[in-house]
Amino acid sequence: MKLALIGPTGFVGSAVLDEALQRDHQVTALARTPGKLAARDGLTVVQADVLDPAQVAAAVAGHDAVISAYNPGWSDPQLYDTFLRGTRAIFEGVKRAGVKRLLVVGGAGSLYVKPGVQLVDTPEFPEAWKQGALATREALNLIRQETGLDWTFVSPAARLEPGERTGKYRLGADELLMDGDQPARISVADLAVSILDEVERPQHIRKRYTAAY
Repeated sequence: MKLALIGPTGFVGSAVLDEALQRDHQVTALARTPGKLAARDGLTVVQADVLDPAQVAAAVAGHDAVISAYNPGWSDPQLYDTFLRGTRAIFEGVKRAGVKRLLVVGGAGSLYVKPGVQLVDTPEFPEAWKQGALATREALNLIRQETGLDWTFVSPAARLEPGERTGKYRLGADELLMDGDQPARISVADLAVSILDEVERPQHIRKRYTAAY
């Protein structure tokens, strides 16, 4: 497939890039600083500002699917606002380009820990991650309003960690997956496996899923 990837140098995006190229997909990576990405077979790097819908549209036009692992960075003092501005620009740009399939990587904060209570709203949720988690929750709310896109929203396990690729994972929907009495974990490599599996064999059109061991 011909895939466009937003956020290719981030923690999740770089794992998605590795997995996509390993599967012999043609990947166009949208990057603010193209020089951060080394030349690789199957990879085309395009400089684009994802806060600009026109630049997004120009970069993703003609692709089979767009994967967004966009994150402006945890050090951004305006993380919540910047994340949502970029999210809206990405949604608009993909629609302008006429690409129907969009997979968005969000966070675990919007997963439910009990009826009516999401992880981000619990007292134990780390303050350092809260603005990003609130932004990704709003991104989920926004994408659920999209009727012109065949979207999928991915929430990783609460414990998303470096680690080996096993190719194994289990899926859930809107509830936090647990490992006994503790939140479950997944390696970023296996999260990427789940993402490419969903791109190749869609099971969650206009739905959110979560993946964990």
